[in-house]
Amino acid sequence: MSELKPRLPLSDWDDPDTESDPQDPAIEADQEVAGAGGKLRRRRKRNRGERRRLTLAVLPTVLTLGNGVCGLAAIAIAVSTETLAWELETKLFAAGLLIFGGMLFDALDGSAARLTGQASRFGAELDSLCDAVTFGVAPAVIVWRISDALPQRLTWAIGVLFAVCVLIRLARFNVETDEDDDHEGFEGLPSPAAAGTLAAFAIAIPDLKDFATGENYPVWVWHISDWSLQASHYFIPVLALVLAFLMVSRFRYPHVFAQLVRGRRAPNQIGQAMFAVVGMFLLHWVALPLVFCYYSFGSPFRALINQYRGPNQQQQ
Repeated sequence: MSELKPRLPLSDWDDPDTESDPQDPAIEADQEVAGAGGKLRRRRKRNRGERRRLTLAVLPTVLTLGNGVCGLAAIAIAVSTETLAWELETKLFAAGLLIFGGMLFDALDGSAARLTGQASRFGAELDSLCDAVTFGVAPAVIVWRISDALPQRLTWAIGVLFAVCVLIRLARFNVETDEDDDHEGFEGLPSPAAAGTLAAFAIAIPDLKDFATGENYPVWVWHISDWSLQASHYFIPVLALVLAFLMVSRFRYPHVFAQLVRGRRAPNQIGQAMFAVVGMFLLHWVALPLVFCYYSFGSPFRALINQYRGPNQQQQ
């Protein structure tokens, strides 16, 4: 990075147009008027520049706080009882959407900080605190509320373990990530992706319930949807445990948002995106958990396959 020249104090600025014969009183008076006008113009210009820099510095912070607000709103809606006369599926649907809103803010604040040159240690710490709320506590609350088949103490323990692994994941990321990191990938499942996977299931439940009770669908769709709803009470807590492990693992995951912003898209990624769009068109919100599960489990699965093939190829 290039160093910026230090700005001189305002009192040390000189106007180059004021150099003339100091012995002429008329010229001295004109010089004083011109110098005062020049300093005033420079002062106004400097103040406008400071206001622009202040606006640019505030923008990433506002986006980061938007992430935290989404997380707090998701928690408030998920735990509300008589104060909010919605069905439980509707509350979880809204909480899941708010977590996705937090993911959007989280993706934009870092880009805004880098584009405006306002990346700072304060912003990084604030981002981690907001991530802990939106991607740690809010998904844990969804796990507590979404499952009533397992013992309550067990679901509480699973939610706490998920939130603790998010904290470990964020702390490890802050310690191990250098300033010159290329942001092309992660070690361990990113906490927004883990939270998004659980939120995707919360978003898909109303559509799945509609598939199970709708009269316009075949009988086999009713049976599969009803079985999926019943299995979700057991599957989602187990999924939270697996996601917690993947967050603290060393599996490599691609940084999808950074690759999209930089225009680095492989042909297989374009095919995957088209498949996701078609799935959303056919299955509506039910396709969302499939997309996130593909991202969460795709990298570990490929790593295990490559690890298994390695010794076999050496033996051959």
